[in-house]
Amino acid sequence: MSHAHDKPSPYEAGTTHFGFRDVPAGDKQKLVGEVFTSVAGKYDLMNDLMSLGVHRVWKRYFTATCQVKPGDRVLDLAGGTGDIAALLKPRVGDAGSIVLGDINAGMLSVGRDRLTDRGLVAGLEYVQCNAEKLPFPDASFDLVTMAFGLRNVTDKDAALREIARVLRVGGQARVLEFSEVKAEWFKPLYDFHSFKVLPKLGSLFAGDPDSYQYLAESIRKHPPQAQLQAMMEEAGLSRCSHLNLSGGIVAVHTGYKV
Repeated sequence: MSHAHDKPSPYEAGTTHFGFRDVPAGDKQKLVGEVFTSVAGKYDLMNDLMSLGVHRVWKRYFTATCQVKPGDRVLDLAGGTGDIAALLKPRVGDAGSIVLGDINAGMLSVGRDRLTDRGLVAGLEYVQCNAEKLPFPDASFDLVTMAFGLRNVTDKDAALREIARVLRVGGQARVLEFSEVKAEWFKPLYDFHSFKVLPKLGSLFAGDPDSYQYLAESIRKHPPQAQLQAMMEEAGLSRCSHLNLSGGIVAVHTGYKV
């Protein structure tokens, strides 16, 4: 008896993009892994450089508008830095719990160290996992968040299906991701910052221009707002919507399990 999810992923055989390069799909995870292992210790600095510090405001808005209450169980995917977990922890309270899931062990350990240093220990779990194949039972979370992680996943459709699967009925899925800039006048400035300034900053501050170049390219290859919203609906989420922040540099995507 065959199940739909037994079908091989279309990515197993073909190629996918790693930034602007086409690579065998099986290699992308390893290549992305190398980027994040390389930048783990300087990831906050990198986000500050990439967004001129505004990523902190975006994350505050994202977490402040999540549907979450005391006692809820939350899964934060690509949560290695601990930023989202730290902002959501007061909202789930002592009775709630947050699982930080990240495919990269280097990122997870940085996040755990950082949260522990801030005295945040109880109600936090750390799981190294692949968003395309989550090691959690169906209907086990009230909220699943993913901030700046989806664009690095090889099979985004599989990750969105998994998010829908692990959500309880009534639960909310939220994705914060770089998106498509809407103002025409701003696009050339944004491209100049991304492709000319960023790799230079990466070279100067982190000795790692290639990782920064990849991150700039990965933003351009990520599905724009309407396409990602349609993908979330296709994955089994309902009442999907998106909200542009900073003129579409990033977008907050929301969906529900009904």
